[in-house]
Amino acid sequence: MSTQTIVLGGGCFWCTEAVFVKVRGVTDVESGYSNGQTERPSYEQVCTGMTGHNEVVRLEYDPDAIGLREILEIFFLIHDPTTLNRQGNDTGTQYRSGIYTTTPAQQQVAEAMVRQLNDDKVFGAPVVTEVQPLRNYWPAEDYHQDFFEKNPYQGYCMAVAAPKVAKFRKTFADRVKA
Repeated sequence: MSTQTIVLGGGCFWCTEAVFVKVRGVTDVESGYSNGQTERPSYEQVCTGMTGHNEVVRLEYDPDAIGLREILEIFFLIHDPTTLNRQGNDTGTQYRSGIYTTTPAQQQVAEAMVRQLNDDKVFGAPVVTEVQPLRNYWPAEDYHQDFFEKNPYQGYCMAVAAPKVAKFRKTFADRVKA
């Protein structure tokens, strides 16, 4: 099996990770930070908004099992791509909507999808998702990995992550891992 990597920023990485670990065809999910200027940033540093990093999830996926376009459809379902530097109550550049590509082909697919969503006015407001090549990726601290799975009854997980997982399960039932 040959996998590909794509990195997505859709607000808090706990929420994005909680969904993508359940997607059939996604073989690995890691929470991290990308597209900032600081080397090896800590969560505390990223939270200041001063590192330029975004909270992201790095996905490894099998392109024979799931296409990039379908991954991006799930991504756009589970967050608001029309708010700049904000997802719900989470505000700051570290919560921006972003697609960070690892190949020119991914870049083309992502740019075309954002263009189509805007042309079709799917969200009723412009999509502000940035599409850039992946730069300066760093894994998040261990306690952030699999956070929702380990803490399903934590307040933020119940209020924010669980509804996103439910929305994914309902809309993409055929994509949920068994």
